[in-house]
Amino acid sequence: MYRPLLKYLLAITLTFVIYIPGTAHAVENWDMSTVLPAGNFQVKNAVRFAEEVKKATNGEVVITVHPGGALGLKGPESLIAVRDGVVPIADIQMNQQVGENTFWGIESLPYLAGGYKQLQILQKYTRPVFDKLAKDYGQKILYIVPWPPQNVFASVAADQSVSQLKGIKLRTIDKNATEFFKRIGAAPIQMPWGEVVPALATGALNGVSTSSSSGVDGKFWEFMGYMNQWEWQMNSQMVNVNLEAWNRLKPETQKAIEDIAKKLEPQFWDVSRAEDERNIKTLMKNGMKIAVPTDKVKADIAKIGSGMWDEYASSAGEPAKSVIASYRKEAGK
Repeated sequence: MYRPLLKYLLAITLTFVIYIPGTAHAVENWDMSTVLPAGNFQVKNAVRFAEEVKKATNGEVVITVHPGGALGLKGPESLIAVRDGVVPIADIQMNQQVGENTFWGIESLPYLAGGYKQLQILQKYTRPVFDKLAKDYGQKILYIVPWPPQNVFASVAADQSVSQLKGIKLRTIDKNATEFFKRIGAAPIQMPWGEVVPALATGALNGVSTSSSSGVDGKFWEFMGYMNQWEWQMNSQMVNVNLEAWNRLKPETQKAIEDIAKKLEPQFWDVSRAEDERNIKTLMKNGMKIAVPTDKVKADIAKIGSGMWDEYASSAGEPAKSVIASYRKEAGK
């Protein structure tokens, strides 16, 4: 958790109101926290959103994006930090908030949503729940944007059988991923991104489950020969604003921001898709082979995954149980 002193200092300095002489309104200055580096496409999305908000509100709301964890917050702390007003707004990885409520990790269930089209269907059912959860935590979701699908980078191809990953020391990002790869027979190791490349260099890892974005960022072609295009998991970022900060805005200002978010969210999804396509080309250009799984491998992944869906629904209860049932019916899963 963030230190109480940091909480105090940020709370009194990061959210402030400037009254401009000769005007009847205040300027809201919101510092946005994100742990992602400045060059990441999600951060670029956030910067564009901030620019459009400033323009649409005639400068009444000014959002300053602070990448790379510059405000001293770690990813799993972000939801609580926005709730407590430590920061007025933040870019938050949803599945890192499962310690607060397991529903935040529903997208990361293995092969529940295999790619963008299925995720769009899933979010028809999850978005109302996410919005309610956010409100319960004293905040409002402005927009949600997915990462490219999770694939499996390894020293071996895993396109003919899931057993080809047996014994592979594979980096995972969360509890769902770790359990999934255990059931496959791999040797998963949950670790933060900052430790991944050094572990590959020393041989502590010979596989990584992540998106194509991280594959390029980590120059994985220097350590492994294959990207197994399993698209077995999806994860999203959400940009949330503290409700106290939000409620200080005039209704017309709130509507202007909501309209910007509604306009940009589908465009940001397109940015994510383009990011994935561009990254795959970069990986191939640098010698990495793209191993596309057979229908049998996809079926095996789905079989292992569906067992975990049922376990999750049973343990999480409602609304997760109803959401998964409704989604599976529409998606044919």
